[in-house]
Amino acid sequence: MLFICYKNCTTCKKAQKWLDQEGLSYEVRDIKDDKPNADELKVWFEKSGLPLKRFFNTSGQIYRQNNIKDKLPTMSEEDQLDLLATDGMLVKRPILVDGDTVLVGFKEKEWEEKLL
Repeated sequence: MLFICYKNCTTCKKAQKWLDQEGLSYEVRDIKDDKPNADELKVWFEKSGLPLKRFFNTSGQIYRQNNIKDKLPTMSEEDQLDLLATDGMLVKRPILVDGDTVLVGFKEKEWEEKLL
């Protein structure tokens, strides 16, 4: 299981604490130091079944400063994936990848249903 997070993110800390409490083993990857590339993001997006918009960190500074919300509707899927790959801080976190299961953001109930 791959746990992609940012060490200073409180949501990531909650998710990691939950994983530890449930006794689940995982590999940690820092989203800022080792940002996902467009190919990885595409695979995760396809496996997740979520709209691509859910992969954007909409509360992040970069997202807001660059008015990305206004640009997304006119961008192709490929352009959105390329944009996400430019900076790990644009990507919603945490992301948990476990085979064909990809979870974006931490919602305890959803994680329980998918992982336990």
